[in-house]
Amino acid sequence: MSKEVKSVDYGLEKIFEGAEDFLPLLGTDYVEFYVGNAKQSAHFYKTAFGFQSHAYKGLETGSRDSVSYVLKQDKIRLVLTTPLNSKSPINDHIVKHGDGVKVIALWVDDATSAFEETTKRGAKPYMEPTVEKDEHGEVVRSGVYTYGETVHMFVERKNYKGTFLPGFREWKSDYNPTPTGLKYIDHMVGNVGWGQMNKWVKWYEDVMGFVNFLSFDDKQIHTEYSALMSKVMSNGNGRIKFPINEPAKGIKKSQIEEYLDFYEDSGVQHLAVATDDIIKTVSQLKERGIEFLPPPPQAYYEDIPRRLGDHMKMMKEDINELKKLSIMIDADEDGYLLQIFTKPLEDRPTLFFEIIQRMGAKGFGAGNFKALFESIEREQEQRGTL
Repeated sequence: MSKEVKSVDYGLEKIFEGAEDFLPLLGTDYVEFYVGNAKQSAHFYKTAFGFQSHAYKGLETGSRDSVSYVLKQDKIRLVLTTPLNSKSPINDHIVKHGDGVKVIALWVDDATSAFEETTKRGAKPYMEPTVEKDEHGEVVRSGVYTYGETVHMFVERKNYKGTFLPGFREWKSDYNPTPTGLKYIDHMVGNVGWGQMNKWVKWYEDVMGFVNFLSFDDKQIHTEYSALMSKVMSNGNGRIKFPINEPAKGIKKSQIEEYLDFYEDSGVQHLAVATDDIIKTVSQLKERGIEFLPPPPQAYYEDIPRRLGDHMKMMKEDINELKKLSIMIDADEDGYLLQIFTKPLEDRPTLFFEIIQRMGAKGFGAGNFKALFESIEREQEQRGTL
């Protein structure tokens, strides 16, 4: 087992005892992207990732300034939103950042209390507690800003029986490709600027009551050319995890610097989505046109038995199958995990997805960092941004 992996040799439950849970979070409610063309983006996520039509808001429902398509796969809800005129402030976000994540919505039991607790601790308000009603009941939403222009929306839906939110209607479509086995959002990673990581770690601790349960510095996350630092934040019950990355000095430009150059601000770098069968999921995604990062070298797969140690006894997957699909594997004291990363999903080298399958492991693939970042650097070199 690698030295980096051993850095997570503790139970998360013990760490979470230190979290001040004044902000109980029940899970991720939805993730909203601001995009240039929501209809076409929805077709892409349905076709390539197997998301299903779920809900819609637009001109036909009385929305005159924006349109939103809601896609669903198991517990994952993506909202794709596009402005309908040049006066919408959504345009400013798209012009500056390209397509990207605007809202990370968190499911809460009391959106008013969540807003009051976070704003009195220093959060910048985005939306005052607002009651939204229709014939299916009511939803209360509120929101605060986090890094960059990203927003945490608090969603209270215990008195609502509708499809998604008031103002939306069920979206029925004859075109719903088969799901690819994506289950839920495991974690979401944010990239912040130089010297900003500790500021936002403290923000999550003070404002959201999170704890920093895992840290990596530039001595652990580096290659010959570039480096970065990362700290993983989690809420009190461990359901919400937000790793935060910051660039570190290196000979050449790191992936975090590249992201910041093209996103032009701090923002969400990637969504990690969980599956119960990564070989099947990745095989289907490849068949549907999703491109993944280049494979690690042959020596990486030859070294798996040594790195996994005793966990090899419980491993069900064939190493040759993992190699064929370029899936990486790592372990910690609790088990092992399998993971793979897509190439950027848009022309700007910003947002991408991680596909992850946890077999007991609670870490984030520390043993894969070097191989992963060397793979990313090969892509950066082709783009002329290394």
